[in-house]
Amino acid sequence: MKINDVLRGKGNQVVTISPEATVTELLALLAEHNVGALVVSPDGSSVAGIVSERDVVRLLNRTPDAGDVRVSAIMTPEVHTCTPDDLVDNLMRLMTDRRIRHVPVVVDGALAGIVSIGDVVKTRIGELEFEREQLSNYISG
Repeated sequence: MKINDVLRGKGNQVVTISPEATVTELLALLAEHNVGALVVSPDGSSVAGIVSERDVVRLLNRTPDAGDVRVSAIMTPEVHTCTPDDLVDNLMRLMTDRRIRHVPVVVDGALAGIVSIGDVVKTRIGELEFEREQLSNYISG
């Protein structure tokens, strides 16, 4: 199964935030869209970084009144990305090895989606259920 199959099921909408936005704006977008991370992009298409709830927690731990801090100050600038043609198994390995939960999908340098560990698990469960059903049908029939 490929990343494109995951995107087909979940859609390719990606919520982005400007590097110049504040942590207060970041928190509002995370809550509004019920997501755990946002792609940091100056133009809504390129990937400048990624920022997650964990980044906010780390910031608040050392700076309790951090609402005006810029996203660029807490984002992760080295972002692991994938393409729609990459295999889900390879993405699972990357997420496990690098301990990351969100991976932007990029095509020709432009943002084309985002895949979370939850998306990967949901896809994998679907595959296992399908295989179980096929085996059950084979044995029964």
